[in-house]
Amino acid sequence: MNIFFSDFFNVSPALIDEYGAFNISLINDLPLFVDPFLLFNSENPTYQQLHKDIICYMRFLKEMSLSGAINPCLVEAWFTFPEVKQNWLGFSVKGNKGHGLGKDFAKALNRNLNSVFRNFGEETITRSSHLEKLCLIREGVGRDNISDFTTNLIKHFLATYTQEFALNNLSKNQINSIRVNKVKFNYDTRTWMSATFWLPYINGNYVLFTPKDILTKDESWINRPELLARFQDIARGLPNEVLRAQVNEYLLRILPTNPKAIKKDIEAAISLAIDKFPEVIDYYIRIKEEEGDKATSIAEERVAEVKALFVEQINQLVNEYLKPIGFYKNSGNTYSEAKERVFFLKDVIENKGGHRLFYVNGKPLEREADLQILYRLTWFSTPSDVSREVNDGRGHVDYKVSRGSADKTLVEFKLAKNPKLEKNLAKQCEIYENSSNSTHPSLKVILYFSEHELAKVNRILERLKLKDSPDIILIDARDNNKPSGSKA
Repeated sequence: MNIFFSDFFNVSPALIDEYGAFNISLINDLPLFVDPFLLFNSENPTYQQLHKDIICYMRFLKEMSLSGAINPCLVEAWFTFPEVKQNWLGFSVKGNKGHGLGKDFAKALNRNLNSVFRNFGEETITRSSHLEKLCLIREGVGRDNISDFTTNLIKHFLATYTQEFALNNLSKNQINSIRVNKVKFNYDTRTWMSATFWLPYINGNYVLFTPKDILTKDESWINRPELLARFQDIARGLPNEVLRAQVNEYLLRILPTNPKAIKKDIEAAISLAIDKFPEVIDYYIRIKEEEGDKATSIAEERVAEVKALFVEQINQLVNEYLKPIGFYKNSGNTYSEAKERVFFLKDVIENKGGHRLFYVNGKPLEREADLQILYRLTWFSTPSDVSREVNDGRGHVDYKVSRGSADKTLVEFKLAKNPKLEKNLAKQCEIYENSSNSTHPSLKVILYFSEHELAKVNRILERLKLKDSPDIILIDARDNNKPSGSKA
């Protein structure tokens, strides 16, 4: 069963690992992101130069932003970038197709460089300028944008890195000469240049490797959620006495005084303070620079977690459990296909030791996004179209399985501990069914990890009179009620 690069190109996963690259899935993006701080903080001179090149280009953009109104065509040429889908990283609703860095990103970047980040490239508080600074202001630029932007700006390096592996380890019929767009910026002509590389080629497109040591999961080292969480402590310790007094006096006036104030209201107030005193951002970045020795080890742990779950364990799930029982030969309409696949998974998890696939270091993996990706990877080799997190007009649903408009089934894959589970069961799927013209009842799949969670689910089902519903499937992922490994 071909899922990963090593499968499609018939090379050893150990060879890819030894080269330093991540063995990506060529079925669906994996939740990893390029963190530009890992380039800055690395002892590798190549990475350090890549970071300098990124900052150089950002200085160019700032210079253009400050020079006056830019022709819209030049904004598109300089500020917008397609998603580099060939690296198969990030979050996508299906396969590896993301949104890229379009006009909204370009406008936000141009506006920020012309206002709150006018000093970009000339900072005196931090050791260096940082691209991640752009994601610390509320509007327009997020974590995914920073990773996509970084990937585009180091695309020449990634193509060269992949080409070296391909020429040394792949056969001639597995690679192709590819003209890759926008890999080098010519500052004399102010234009992006293309270049040709010999790259792995499959299904009409090329593949790019990314080194593991510049990847992370969840948040980059410099990130907005942490800035919001640490802002009050940073404000109290600002070395500039005047700025410290101004920021703390402002916080006293705008922070909620109710001791039971919710996190959302507190963060909204802090966001106003960041907008009013953006110079505090530089003090946060300096703290992150000083703590930079932790960045690499934390990123390595996160990448190892992704490898254990999405590469090693999904391989075990497919090859040891699903293939031998004919999981990929199922047919029928979308409702029966979706339901029978859920029951296959239920049997594997509950009776054949498959629950271990949902544990990392002995602890249950209780994140819906990760479980949804696992589930999506098991849908390889099906005549149905399986879309993840689709929106048919009135909200998101985890999966839509369809074979044209006449055969469509919606699937919700939820954790028992989800605080919105009861609301979801009572309202959500019915709304989705009505708005998307679903031709079959929705399936609700609930995964639980403890007796307490099971009791909670049963109480909800009793209240909603759904205890005997054929469209609700519970999966027991507990590890204290399963046969031992020798008996499983």
